[in-house]
Formats: sequence, structure tokens, C-alpha cells
Amino acid sequence: MNATKIIEVTPQNVHEHSFFCIRNIKSPGFESKRRWFEKRFKEGLQLKILKSEDDKMLGFIEFTPAEKAWRPVDAGNYMFIHCIAVSSKKDREQGFGSMLINEAEREAKKSHMDGLCVMTSKGAWMANKTVFEKNGFKEVDRRGRFELLSKSWTINASIPKLFDWTLQQKTYSGWNLVYADQCPWHEKSAFDLLNTAMDFGIDLKVTKMTSVEDAKQAPSGFGVFNLLYNGKLIEDHYISATRFKNILRNISKSV
Repeated sequence: MNATKIIEVTPQNVHEHSFFCIRNIKSPGFESKRRWFEKRFKEGLQLKILKSEDDKMLGFIEFTPAEKAWRPVDAGNYMFIHCIAVSSKKDREQGFGSMLINEAEREAKKSHMDGLCVMTSKGAWMANKTVFEKNGFKEVDRRGRFELLSKSWTINASIPKLFDWTLQQKTYSGWNLVYADQCPWHEKSAFDLLNTAMDFGIDLKVTKMTSVEDAKQAPSGFGVFNLLYNGKLIEDHYISATRFKNILRNISKSV
């Protein structure tokens, strides 16, 4: 394996290192994420980028104390992994995912936490559970397409659990988009969906989450992107304008 290094991203160096998943510092999504990140950084959130010796970005991980996690999870004194990604399949075979998980574990132990936990899924925009199982994680809860996995090194530590996000869905009438800037690609999707809705004469109510409490009470497992229609969850991750047009056409055919 070639030599690597882990860079801690901070509000002071983020323009130099970026967020890995979005690198254009002139993008509106980058600035939205930067503002969100600056606030969350003060709450203990960490974002680390794995690089090669010649500064090639190989992967990244974002994690935070579970009580501050922007997901519908109740995990006590655990560190929660928001996101993890490795650039390519070739890089994944080098053990870089495990290296990033080990970094989060090191930080969790340094902060005297009971363990690590993460939500996984075979669906879009989340890592599947394979790499975590290889690193000693066990499934402790499941809801829909989402699994909650944890790894603890503390005797009699509490067991993390998922909130029932379906209870929140019925509170939304009409078309609603509820999202947060935890993912830098949400800003563009929200803009595209709002413009598409106007083209179709649809009243789409757009709400941006501003607190961790909002995210924990979100109407989906992913938590930070929720497209709903009359109390039903339509999408739980960001989508394109084309995808939204198809959704609107299909719904119009069924009514």
C-alpha cells in the first residue's frame, strides 16, 4: 500500500481542502455546506479526508457525537458516522474505508465514548454495511431499507436505536421538500425541484432544517432530504429535475 495521510478539515482550511464530495468552492452548495459545517464543527463534528502522499484525494469520513447527529437516531454516548466514501473501487480494495473507520474509532475513544454507530443501506447515497461488519460492527436496529450498526468497547453500554420516522410523515399535506445543508448537493436539488414545481403549477413548500432536533424528527431514514406528497414519503435522497418531472407525471396519471 502506498503511503497515505489523513487531513482534518476545519473552518479555517476548508477552502484549501474542500469537502471531498464537492470541491468547487464557488458552488452555492459548497458555501451552504461551509456555513453548516462551521456551526456543527463547534458541536464536535469532524470531517477528515484521506490523501495520498502526492495529495490525491482517496476518501473521506464525517462523524459527530450521536446526540448531535443529523439522522433519526438515539445513540447516547456514541460517535455517529454521517458519511463515508472512497473514490474508486480500486481504492476500496486497498483498505481505505477501514482506515477511515479506524480514525473515527480513535477519535471516539479519545473522547471517552462508548462506541461507534452508523446507518447503512443498499439503496442510494449511503454506504452498505459490508465494510462496517469487517470492522466489528453489528446490526442493532432496522427500519425499512435502513440498518443501524454499532460497535462498542464499553461494558453495559446502551444499544443505539432508530426513531420511527414514519410517524412524522402524516403531518405533511400537499407537496413538501424538507432538507438540510449537511449534504452540499441538496441546495442545487432544492433549487431545481422548486423551479420544476413552478413549471408544473405545483405549490411545493420548501423548508430548510436548521437544527439537529429538526433532523432527528425528520420524516425519513436519511433525515436530511425529504420529498413528501400528502403525508407519503416520495424520495429520501436528493433527486434531479428530470426525476421530479417523472414523479409529477406519474402522480398526475394516477389521480
